Amino acid sequence: MPTERITEFLELIGIPVRAADLPESFLPGVSLEHGGLLVDHDRLTYPGDLLHEAGHLAVAPPDVRSGLNGDIDDVPGLEWAAIPWSYAAALEIEIDPALVFHEGGYRGHSPGLLRNFEMGVPIGLHLLVEAGMTTADSYPRMLSWLRT
Repeated sequence: MPTERITEFLELIGIPVRAADLPESFLPGVSLEHGGLLVDHDRLTYPGDLLHEAGHLAVAPPDVRSGLNGDIDDVPGLEWAAIPWSYAAALEIEIDPALVFHEGGYRGHSPGLLRNFEMGVPIGLHLLVEAGMTTADSYPRMLSWLRT
């Protein structure tokens, strides 16, 4: 089950995941709270959303991470860095990246994003490199799953 595999991975790298009742959230069944993830398994539409939302937490500077809640639009770069992070994480835990880049996400750009990764042109990779989390030559292998 992808949800269980994703949750185990996130907890292993230090991103807390808690079950919760989320009648309303930005993404169905997933919300950020105090540097961790809340998951409503009954409302979770796309398990891959867990990896993408965890990517926001993982790439955030440590002094910002614990304060992240709900919508993260006010933190520059987190969206673009979460995209290559979540792709690398999907490969690491051996789930199909199409579960993260599904038809219901990325405003219809999922096929193009997947194509970019498959062609070796990962959007946002420079942000992970600048954060010291990987290198351009070794990606999608990560040096660190959490920004330090």
